[in-house]
Amino acid sequence: MNADELTMLKKAADHLHSWTSGDLRFDEHIRPVKYVFAPDGRLVLPMMVAMLQATETVVHVPRADETAMELLVSPFEFDEEGPDGGLADRWRIYHGDPPDVHWACLSIDLARFHGMVIDGEALQQSNPFASVEPGICGELNREHVDQVRATLLKVLDVDTEEPRVVGLDPRGIDVRARFDVVRLAFDRVLEDEDDIRTAALELIS
Repeated sequence: MNADELTMLKKAADHLHSWTSGDLRFDEHIRPVKYVFAPDGRLVLPMMVAMLQATETVVHVPRADETAMELLVSPFEFDEEGPDGGLADRWRIYHGDPPDVHWACLSIDLARFHGMVIDGEALQQSNPFASVEPGICGELNREHVDQVRATLLKVLDVDTEEPRVVGLDPRGIDVRARFDVVRLAFDRVLEDEDDIRTAALELIS
């Protein structure tokens, strides 16, 4: 990739990870959906059978309008009682009770963003901090909830009594607030696992 392509890829990844909801178009139908990211970068969400059987599936992030990122995706159904069941649990931690009993991982085939086509494999980025994510989220929720609450109010003007940090990746922290999941972004993309805890604490300081 040249410099311009790398810059656009970064902007696209930043945009994608800023949201956990979108509009899913399956054939001629559109439905609002909520998703989370699997450690390998795929999107995880509960899906209707009709969504799983569609000939074409597109996720618009954050909504189906002219400014949206469009993701052409391939759904792969999984059993929440099987080896991937933890992904369904992750979705529940973010969003609560699911609207359907069928679950799928969505691989990104390609994306359209600001008039450019982006390779899906390049955009579908794994989380290198997945192994330490639960521990850091737990620490923030146990020991720093007041700082998280104050940061949400200061940075995002979101006032919530019981914020819960639910996710962490190289670009920021996901926090479940009163009505939705919101994003506290780092000022850079982190690469070193040794930096992630310090960066998370600095973000809410």
